[in-house]
Amino acid sequence: MRRIIGLSLVVVGVVLLVWGFNAADSFASDVSRFFTGSPTDRAIWLTIAGVAAIVAGGVAVALPNKALA
Repeated sequence: MRRIIGLSLVVVGVVLLVWGFNAADSFASDVSRFFTGSPTDRAIWLTIAGVAAIVAGGVAVALPNKALA
């Protein structure tokens, strides 16, 4: 069961990363980058959440079954 949840987290993480990269390339991020030097907060948070979900899912999949028992 833990592996299914881990794989699901990896998939969700990839989706969040794609959304984050798309948000970073949006017009709003271009305007924000022009005035502040960084993309919008939404793009940053989507990217961070995507990386965190991928790492958590990868750890859940990689751990042996007896490690959490």
